[in-house]
Amino acid sequence: MPPKLKSRKPTGIVPFPLVLIEGEEGAGKTYSAAQFSASELIGQMYWIDLDEGSADEYAAIPGANYEIIEHDGTYRDILEQIQAVYYEAREAATKRKSPVVLTIDSVSALWRMLTNWTQERARRTRKNSQALATDPDAAVDVAMNLWNDAVDRWSAVMYYLRTFPGIVIVLARGKQVSAVDDNGNPITGRKEWKVVGHKDLGFDCTVWVRMRRGQETEVVKVRSLRMAVNPRRPLQIPEFSIEDLVFNRMGCSVESQPRVMPELAGDRTKPWLAKVEAAKDKDVLAELWRDLRPDKSGLTEQEASTVAAAIRRRVSKLAEPQRELDDQPPGDAEKLRAAAQRAADAEFAGDEPADG
Repeated sequence: MPPKLKSRKPTGIVPFPLVLIEGEEGAGKTYSAAQFSASELIGQMYWIDLDEGSADEYAAIPGANYEIIEHDGTYRDILEQIQAVYYEAREAATKRKSPVVLTIDSVSALWRMLTNWTQERARRTRKNSQALATDPDAAVDVAMNLWNDAVDRWSAVMYYLRTFPGIVIVLARGKQVSAVDDNGNPITGRKEWKVVGHKDLGFDCTVWVRMRRGQETEVVKVRSLRMAVNPRRPLQIPEFSIEDLVFNRMGCSVESQPRVMPELAGDRTKPWLAKVEAAKDKDVLAELWRDLRPDKSGLTEQEASTVAAAIRRRVSKLAEPQRELDDQPPGDAEKLRAAAQRAADAEFAGDEPADG
């Protein structure tokens, strides 16, 4: 049988935007976001402060009304808090309530955290650690797989922001810097504007706003049928406000919905692998193994085999004895006991799930 066609008619509804506001220090980026929280057209605003430290102070702006999201500074906790706001915003959108707003100040700090994490990992590799032991000032070679890990973490955050069922405001640092050639050498007399963040940040946002001290606020780019921006000449907006931009110029309303944009994946194993990695005990893995049968999971035989291999690795990792950093490496007897335990744990599921 041929596959069944799946289609729908477009709604024509203006989607909620992802608003990027970038610019110089002291240009009014944080102030504009806090001021937007006083709007009667929005619901609850949640504020994630990442290394900027302005959230408490800006609550003194007349009418400002937002909740500060607490986090422990780790990527995992920050992502989980974004997910928590995401699901609250989805519930509000389902009930046709005023849109929930998420403000992140700033995504420049998030990208800097990921680049620092990448550099730290690179320094710990055998090759680099040996070079640094000889010369503390030696150049650190950062392998592409490490950068790919950082981009994957950035992309996970951006997926929730792009599909957020409400309004997202991300603040970023922007400044004029010396232009460089393909070899990284400065080009004399030439300047260019640089936004601190991943290179795709401008592509991901719905509307891109630039603020500079002593100048009118500019809209650099907007994805909208209601307002247009010349690609070579940003649109200047005197007396700029986010409320005017979103609800008047772009035409958003309580009827707006998040962009329908399912996450792209090469296969269907990603959510399964995430559950395997998050599993803390053998019982959870056993349940995943039972659910992995193709007639139950909908996975192909190859996809099921991939997940099955991940489950085995996770079982082995959970069975390894936990040692403190100062402990000596395990002896031969301990290694044999650990291997026997791993083999025994791998037997808990019986036959391969791909075989039914």
